Amino acid sequence: MIHLHRVSLAYPGTKTLALYDVNLEIRRGEFVFLVGPSGAGKSSLLALILRRLLPTQGAVYVEGTNLRRLRGNRIALYRRQVGVVFQDHRLLPARTVEENLAFVLRVQGVPRRYWAERITRALRTVGLAHKRRAFPHQLSVGEAQRVAVARALLPEPKILLADEPTGNLDRENALAVLELFKLAHAKGATVVFATHAQELVRAYPQRVVALRAGQVVADRRLG
Repeated sequence: MIHLHRVSLAYPGTKTLALYDVNLEIRRGEFVFLVGPSGAGKSSLLALILRRLLPTQGAVYVEGTNLRRLRGNRIALYRRQVGVVFQDHRLLPARTVEENLAFVLRVQGVPRRYWAERITRALRTVGLAHKRRAFPHQLSVGEAQRVAVARALLPEPKILLADEPTGNLDRENALAVLELFKLAHAKGATVVFATHAQELVRAYPQRVVALRAGQVVADRRLG
């Protein structure tokens, strides 16, 4: 489903490489942990899959389409198939939980008559239906991140990307967030989960791709 072919990526305005000659194939429905130290290239790889960045060399394909060839509305249509969760929740501070999720549905072009049902279902999935009228500052760090996961899952994406989504959480909340990604995986999403937390990898043994200095140095299947 996702194929990186001899991909190299230079940091903007420099010749320093964030990724170097990466070959990686991720099959539909896989759950892949990206592991490695800070600066290894995990976030850059996710940005390429999201098409926020384009490779300096090589190509990134998703379902056979070279992402470089996407233009205009096709980029937006592609990103509707991709859910993303970052280390910081990035909720809109002046909007309630419900309004944050409604914003996604509006951008997705979902008719308003379906919003209430879909928002309620998403919040029940993450155990926060009772927080729908709360503002982000009224949530705990763990709750805010669970809302961010709900937001990513709301469009029922084919691909779910996670960039250190548990980096600011304690063990209990980190495992709770991982459970939400496991649920999405069980429903058929292709998940690419960047983390430095080996505890999460042990909690859900799947495929592990290790990066170091912008290169793939290991690719093993644990499950």
